[in-house]
Amino acid sequence: MSAILIAFALAMLAWVLVLGDLVRRHRPVWHWYVTGYPVTAWRVLYTWRKVATLNDLAVSRRPPRGLLGDVVVKGDPLRPVTPRLSFPRATAMGLTVTVRLHAGQTPATYMKASDALVHAWKVHAVRVTSPERGLVLLTATASDPLQRPGLATAPTALLSALIGALESGGAWVMDLRLVPHWLIAGATRSGKSTLLARLITQLAPQPVALVGIDCKGGMELGLFAGRLSALTTCRREAVAVLAALVVDMQDRMRACRAAGVRSIWELPDKVRPVPVVVIVDELAELYLSDGRRESRAEAEQCSTLLLRLAQLGAALGMHLVVAGQRVGSDLGPGVTALRAQLGGRICHRVNDPGTAEMTLGDLNKDAVAVAQAITAEEQGVAVCTGPDGGWSRARSHLTTTEQAMATARKHAALTPELPAVDRALAALEGDDK
Repeated sequence: MSAILIAFALAMLAWVLVLGDLVRRHRPVWHWYVTGYPVTAWRVLYTWRKVATLNDLAVSRRPPRGLLGDVVVKGDPLRPVTPRLSFPRATAMGLTVTVRLHAGQTPATYMKASDALVHAWKVHAVRVTSPERGLVLLTATASDPLQRPGLATAPTALLSALIGALESGGAWVMDLRLVPHWLIAGATRSGKSTLLARLITQLAPQPVALVGIDCKGGMELGLFAGRLSALTTCRREAVAVLAALVVDMQDRMRACRAAGVRSIWELPDKVRPVPVVVIVDELAELYLSDGRRESRAEAEQCSTLLLRLAQLGAALGMHLVVAGQRVGSDLGPGVTALRAQLGGRICHRVNDPGTAEMTLGDLNKDAVAVAQAITAEEQGVAVCTGPDGGWSRARSHLTTTEQAMATARKHAALTPELPAVDRALAALEGDDK
């Protein structure tokens, strides 16, 4: 009988292990709530005192008696007092705990100790924020949600694109109505081109004019030419197209003024001009000069025209998405001025610290450090900003070149015409002849 019971117990244990592995792979959230959260919560409570003491999160309490100045004469030795820790609350991706700071403490101390908390609690990452004065919120992520990001869903809206997944598990959405202009930085094979392809596939079915500026001969954006209202492959063409868009923007401004409204979105649908999204691949090609007077003049024109679109275009349906491998002040003062107008920021892995600082440094220094920690193996992973001014790690959904080209061909009939841009390009071709 005992042998039968032992065999039955072993069989049940095997079934539990198999079932647990299936749940872990196919229902990771269920697995976390049932097994991962209780173990991690116990580990947080058990190790808190030791971790706080070793990482200078605790303060020393003086004994109530037996002191002569700062010298202990008699009584108990100085004892560390750890900050009060709330009971860990479970989330779909990890857990959160709230810590009440001692007088004189700042969240910066906890940010320095975040790596120690990661190792002590055996989690993927610990994010430190301060929701209100005197409190610190520690958000622990059990595993890297960006290793296998699910295809999150989000409501579709005009000028809104579902790009990928956030570290929190939510949808990563680029909403050009909320944040009209974006700066995207990333080294070769970091995921920048994939992100642009994803953006184009999301905007292609919408009544939006897409203008591509790719001064690398159109090697990247030329793949989607069927859905682009205009494509420029050199800086001379870019100057002509940007100038035409500025003229179009001024016409929209006069139409709004005549109608007594402040943006094209307040105009009736029948007279509202089509929104335009200008996608620039490799910003440096527009700003670099070979020293010739003509080259310097073209670079200055590009700088001025892009800045005018960024400053005035949001309310007039003109949007910029500017991408580059390197974004630095060495490209000229115009880059810094343009950066200030691009409220949305995305930083993939970059080759130099200056680009990460230029992309995210004026918004959050912690985001710069996280962006610099992205490895070459984490293709598609980036640090992005949100409409609330915060930041998050995110990963774009993999959109192959073939998929993007097929989507562009499928919706080529929806490509709006931009008469001012067409006339500018035609005049340029006539001058060449």
